Amino acid sequence: MTTTATDTTFFDCAWLLADPGAEPAQRDVRIGVAGGRVASVEARQGMGTGPRRLALPALANAHDHARTFRSATLGAFNQPLESWLPFLGAVPGMDPYLCAATSFARSVRNGVAHLVVHYTRVQGGMPYVDEARAVAHAAQDVGVRIGFAVSMRDRNGIAYCDDTTVLTALRPGIRDAVAQRLAVKPAAPAQQIALVDEVAAMVQEGGYGDHVTVQYGPTAVQWCSTALLEAIAQASADTGRPVHMHMLETKYQRDWADHAHPGGIVKFLDSIGLLTPRLTLAHCTWARPEELALIAERGASIAVNTSSNLGLKSGIAPLTDMLKQGCRVAMGLDGMAFDEDDDALREARLAYALHRGWGFDTTMTPEQLWGFASRHGPRSVSGAAVPSSGRLVVGAPADIVLLDWDALDDDALFADIDPLDLLLARGNGTHIAEVCIGGRTVVEAGRVIGIDEAVMRAELLARMRAALAADAGHGGWRATVQALAQDLAPFYRDGRFGGCCG
Repeated sequence: MTTTATDTTFFDCAWLLADPGAEPAQRDVRIGVAGGRVASVEARQGMGTGPRRLALPALANAHDHARTFRSATLGAFNQPLESWLPFLGAVPGMDPYLCAATSFARSVRNGVAHLVVHYTRVQGGMPYVDEARAVAHAAQDVGVRIGFAVSMRDRNGIAYCDDTTVLTALRPGIRDAVAQRLAVKPAAPAQQIALVDEVAAMVQEGGYGDHVTVQYGPTAVQWCSTALLEAIAQASADTGRPVHMHMLETKYQRDWADHAHPGGIVKFLDSIGLLTPRLTLAHCTWARPEELALIAERGASIAVNTSSNLGLKSGIAPLTDMLKQGCRVAMGLDGMAFDEDDDALREARLAYALHRGWGFDTTMTPEQLWGFASRHGPRSVSGAAVPSSGRLVVGAPADIVLLDWDALDDDALFADIDPLDLLLARGNGTHIAEVCIGGRTVVEAGRVIGIDEAVMRAELLARMRAALAADAGHGGWRATVQALAQDLAPFYRDGRFGGCCG
C-alpha cells in the first residue's frame, strides 16, 4: 500500500530487505520517502488488509545499449558475437525516442533504477545531438537514471583487423555491400571528443542532468586507435567524465589482445591513463588473474553480463576470481537477458547460481550478489560513488522495488522461511508491482506510469514493419549479413586475424 501525507510518501510492506544478505529481513515495515530519499523506516503492527509487499533496493544495469528489437527477432540466435554484430543492422533506423522509451520501460518494469546506455546503435535520420536529446527525454519520461556513453571508434569496422584485409577474406559478391555498410569511416579524436562535449552541453542546457550522465564510450581497444584512447584518457582526466568500454568479451578478443599487446592489454590501458576509478570495463570474460588484480588496484569497475555471454557463446566470466582480487563488479544485462526480456531479477539469480559455489563451498555470498546486482552499478552510471546505494536506510536514495509477496510466496507453509531465500529461488520481473526511483513512483500495478508502453510498442512495430515492406534493399542486406556470418567463421576460427593486430 502506498499512501501520502504532507510531503512524505509511505510504502507499507509485509517484508523489507533493507540490505539483502547483510541484514536479516524485517517484518511489517513502513518506509517513508521525502525529497527523493528514505526519510524513515519504522516497524508497524496491524497495517491492514491491503496487498502485501516485499520491499528491496532497486537494481542497476551497468552495461546495456537501449536496443529495442531482440536478437532472435533479428535472426541472430546462436551467433557468436563476431558474426552477431552485423545482424543489428538488419532493420532500418527508427524514431530514437520510441526506441529508447520502450527499452527503458522494460528495464524499469523489471526493477532497474540505474542503467548504462552505451549508444552503439545510432538510429540516424537526424543530427547526433538531437538523437541524444530524444534518448535523454525518454529517460526523463520513464524516470530512469542513465549513463549515456557516446560510442567512439576509428578502426576495424568489420572484424578485428583492418577492413581491407577482411574484405579480401569474404566472397566477392558481398564485398561492396559490406564495405559500404560496415567499413569504418574514422573521425579524428578531437572531433569525437568534441561530440561528447556537445552532448554534455545539451544535457545540461535541456535540464536532463537529474536523469543523464554523459560518458566517453570507446567501443573497445580493438576498435579504437591508440591516439583515440589517449585522447579519451586525457579528456576524462580533464573533465572527470566517466569512461565505458568493452574488454576481453570473447576468446577471439583475447587472442587479438595477446597479439596486439604482448605486454598486456590491461597494462596498456594503465600506461595511457585510462585505468582509473572513472572507467567501467564491460565483460572481462577472458581476463586473467594478474589483469584483474591491476583493475582492482586502480579502482576501475567491471560489468559482468552473464546471459549475454551465454547467449553469444562468449563464455562464463571469472566472477569469483574478480571478487577474490577485490574488483568492484556490477551486473550488466547487455540487452541479452536470458529470456530476452530485460528481467534483472532473473539475471541476478542466474549469476548467483553459476558463481555461488559447488557442494559445501561458498564462492559468492548473497551479500556479494547484492553488491553485484544493486550497490556497485550506480557508480558505473553516474561516474561517482553513490552513498548508501543498494540499501534502504534513512538517508539513502529512495530507489525501491516492491514485489507482490503473496505471488512470490504462493505456497506458504512455514512462517520462518527467509524472504531472501524465496527471492533468490524464484523471484522474477513478473512479481514486481511497484518501482520508485528517487522518490518518484515510476511503475504501479506492474505498468510504467510516465509513458504508455503498449501504445508506443505497437507504434514502433507498425512503423518498422511498414519500413521493411517499403525497403526491398533491407531484404538483400539480410542475405548479405547471413553470408558475412558464414565467411567470418573461418576468419576467426583459423586465427586469420592474428597477422594484422597492430
